[in-house]
Amino acid sequence: QTSMKNMERELVCPVCKEMYKQPLALPCTHNVCHVCASEVLLQHGHLYCDPTSEPTSPAATPSTRSPRLGRRAVPKPDRLDRLLKSGFGTYPGRKRGAVHPQTVSFPCPACQRDVDLGERGLGSLFRNLTLERVVERYRQTINISAAIMCQFCKPPQLEATKGCTECKSSFCNECFKLYHPWGTQKAQHEPTPPTLTFRPKGLMCPEHKEEVTHYCKTCQRLVCQLCRVRRTHTSHKITPVLSAYQALREKLTKSLAYILSSQDMVQTQIAELEETVKHTEV
Repeated sequence: QTSMKNMERELVCPVCKEMYKQPLALPCTHNVCHVCASEVLLQHGHLYCDPTSEPTSPAATPSTRSPRLGRRAVPKPDRLDRLLKSGFGTYPGRKRGAVHPQTVSFPCPACQRDVDLGERGLGSLFRNLTLERVVERYRQTINISAAIMCQFCKPPQLEATKGCTECKSSFCNECFKLYHPWGTQKAQHEPTPPTLTFRPKGLMCPEHKEEVTHYCKTCQRLVCQLCRVRRTHTSHKITPVLSAYQALREKLTKSLAYILSSQDMVQTQIAELEETVKHTEV
């Protein structure tokens, strides 16, 4: 147990204090999460730089977060918007107001040294795929060793095999059938893998597998936090999902009201056209 704890400490990002997610290897041989690195550069006035060589990996998913640790704090939207707008028209690795290209200095949180990333910034770094696989295997080991028990069994409890997001509970097979009887509304509940922390289902970004939090009016698509800091959305109008939803809902409501109010007139015009067709045929 002590050795597992020591291993987990080695797999924790020094910035967010969570298990690494898409770790980037710094020139000083230390590692930092992809999102954490971009946030650190933004805080130091650098535009976000998108790594050109970003291979996909099964470890680069939200499931790599440690089940024992809380969610990371995302950067404040107004802070990101202010930094991105102020750097509009520049290129990766260039500071605000800089006239000549300059190298990007990254303060490594592990060795407390300023590491030179060159003019390309994060674009010169590579993802540490080996570390990603180690994190994923460790996470799977933790999940196996920490079995989730059914919350409704009488002692002795059986191991849970199904979860229910609507009920926010985990069940064994028999208890799931018992609490979701056929012919009732609960029978429509979809079983999910058992877990101790149930979160409401949210739309996921197909590119980064992160939950979408904002809506890009320019592209007319939902975006996650990683999408927001990419250069493709630098000058775009981005609003929170709730604000975009309310605005679109009001627009649709007005459109529907107009259509319904015009329905009688349209039906009358259709009838007149049909009479005209009959008269023409005769």
